[in-house]
Amino acid sequence: NPVNGDTRALRNNMREAIRLLQEAGYERRDGRMVDAETGEPLSFEVILNGPTIERVALPFSEDLAKIGIDMRVRAVEPSQYVNRVRSRNFDMIYAGWAQSLSPGNEQFDYFGSEAADREASRNYGGIADPAVDELIRRVVFAENREGLVAATKALDRVLMANQYVIPSYTARNTRIAYRDKFGRPDPLPKY
Repeated sequence: NPVNGDTRALRNNMREAIRLLQEAGYERRDGRMVDAETGEPLSFEVILNGPTIERVALPFSEDLAKIGIDMRVRAVEPSQYVNRVRSRNFDMIYAGWAQSLSPGNEQFDYFGSEAADREASRNYGGIADPAVDELIRRVVFAENREGLVAATKALDRVLMANQYVIPSYTARNTRIAYRDKFGRPDPLPKY
């Protein structure tokens, strides 16, 4: 995936995006990216479950606008968001999949073909690919740690190559739990 970090890298990534879009049959007309044959603009909506992710989505939308893509950011009420995600009535969402250092059968619900058409599954992209299913089986039924790691890396490569997901951000910290073991005397001293 492209890495940003400075304005030069961002500009280079935008140039590459325009090149790939042109290769896919799009062109820029009057500052808008359109289908070269139909003239239909490249436009989509991202729905958010409240305003929290707006600080991530809005800069992405602004960057896409620079190359002529119209990405509308819309925060909807939680019940509408849940219903739309369950029925896959969206163009794009921000989502995460909880993963451990030992991934397992949850991968079937995240990326497996049987979950592709099942309402309320976490296969948000509707991925139905026999190769992905086979890699998930290899993850789930790995006989040792080495096999698990190899199968997981292979699954990751296939998912990334097919671009079902656009990696956007990650937490830069590690969450920890702690226990407050300190107390105070009872009764408290007067001063």
